[in-house]
Amino acid sequence: MNAPAAWVVLFRHGHSEWNLSDRFTGWTDIPLTEVGLAEASAAGRRLAQAGYAFDEVHGSVLQRTRQTAEALLAAMGTPEVPLFTSWRLNERHYGALQGLNKREIFSTWGETASRRWWRGYVEPPPPLDWNDSRHPRFDPLYAALAPADLPASESLRDCQRRTLPYWHEVLVPRLQAGRRLLVISHGNTLRGLVMHLDGLSAEAMEQVEIPSGVPLVYHFAPDLSVLGREWLEVPALCRAGM
Repeated sequence: MNAPAAWVVLFRHGHSEWNLSDRFTGWTDIPLTEVGLAEASAAGRRLAQAGYAFDEVHGSVLQRTRQTAEALLAAMGTPEVPLFTSWRLNERHYGALQGLNKREIFSTWGETASRRWWRGYVEPPPPLDWNDSRHPRFDPLYAALAPADLPASESLRDCQRRTLPYWHEVLVPRLQAGRRLLVISHGNTLRGLVMHLDGLSAEAMEQVEIPSGVPLVYHFAPDLSVLGREWLEVPALCRAGM
């Protein structure tokens, strides 16, 4: 096989504070734990060992991706690499489930419906009320966005639809220009990208897991068709959480 014309590394941020209480985080701006920071550092060392270097990092506006980027780049010895952020790379918005743990969710809506909401592709969880303090319209991070762009709940399909424009309009042109990219995002956001890149069905996507702290490298042909992908194994840490 000829050498790939381009590649991108996808990376799910590490363990966060709400993983400790099994809460659905979504757009809530929760920091990493020490475990999450260690995961990022270990991945940075592994990427450097494998010979990777980056021209740009792209992440969500949430602090857990920024913290991941800072720890990972520091471990690689390249803290100067620029970080670009966008709300389009945010985690899926869990609507009324956001901030609750599984026990609370099951007791309110039942296990069957709840699991269908968070694993399925089409059906979103119950939305936040317009005046709910958890609604992103109250968060200064999104003050510049039109209210119509702010979700009160998202299915995986909804999350994918607002993420893919960033892939096509921002990341693809950079790959075509030869930029070496690291994308640090969230479990469901990356599931949507993997579904697109791998051409998966909705049914197949429901079985896909994106582990935290493990780099996923995609290799592309000159036309940016996918040649292949590989997980870079990282020495085991005490990983936890969804």
